[in-house]
Amino acid sequence: MAPLKTVLYLGLCLSVWIITTADVNVLSKVEGVHWVSLDFKTILNWTATAANDTYTVLYSEDGREWNESPDCIRVSESECDLSSYLEFFNRTFTADIVTEPVTMDYEYGLEDLPHTYSLPFNPYTGSNISAVKFTVEALDDGRIIVNITDPLTSIHRRGKQLSIRDVLKNDLKYKISYYKSGSTGKRDIISDSSMAEVSKLDAGQRYCFMVAAFIPSRPKATRQGPWSIQQCTPRDSNVVEELSTGAWVGIVFILLTVLIIIITVTVLCCRCCQQRNKSLHSSQSSAPI
Repeated sequence: MAPLKTVLYLGLCLSVWIITTADVNVLSKVEGVHWVSLDFKTILNWTATAANDTYTVLYSEDGREWNESPDCIRVSESECDLSSYLEFFNRTFTADIVTEPVTMDYEYGLEDLPHTYSLPFNPYTGSNISAVKFTVEALDDGRIIVNITDPLTSIHRRGKQLSIRDVLKNDLKYKISYYKSGSTGKRDIISDSSMAEVSKLDAGQRYCFMVAAFIPSRPKATRQGPWSIQQCTPRDSNVVEELSTGAWVGIVFILLTVLIIIITVTVLCCRCCQQRNKSLHSSQSSAPI
């Protein structure tokens, strides 16, 4: 009887092992793991290879111990927002996506599950910067002030929403490109601050500006952000230049009409004066002496 129980026990253990191994074997690694980061909002994306799997995301800072992302434990989505957990922006992070079954009736060892690792990512050097907004203001005939608004990040510290200036500090500069309206030649200047003065401009001319975030300490691929929408200074009011052909025709017609009226009135007045003088002379000549 004892040998029979032993055989049954071994058979049960073998069955459980086979089922467990089979269930793990059907799990597969994810594909297409990549980082997407804009203004330090950093999201890890991947492509699921099975419909019924869930995923847990771990991350490591500078090759140290692995930490679970609390918002990405056994999720069914194919992305994980890690912005709040990458607290030290200028460090290198690596992510590990662990594939798990939807239902887990028994515990798997972490090493038994499929793991997919991301490439290293440093938000400080790799996060893209969005297009900036700015205004232009004339100081005098030859100087313009460009006021730039630093884009906000999705990071909050001590109740304050950080801007890219708060993160990048003195590494953040702005490239300003401008040209005179009607000209093909452009000039670029680099500003260390969010307010820049552009001088030596031609008085009375219209200038157009574009601005982009510029971080010279970064790799070339992420050194410059996209160009902003173009902003132009208003053209000085010049009535002579702005009049259309139709307006000029109307002005000439009015001037000619006024001139004709003046000439006509002058001629009529002259004739009246001549006739009056003749009548007066005739009456004086016919008076008795």
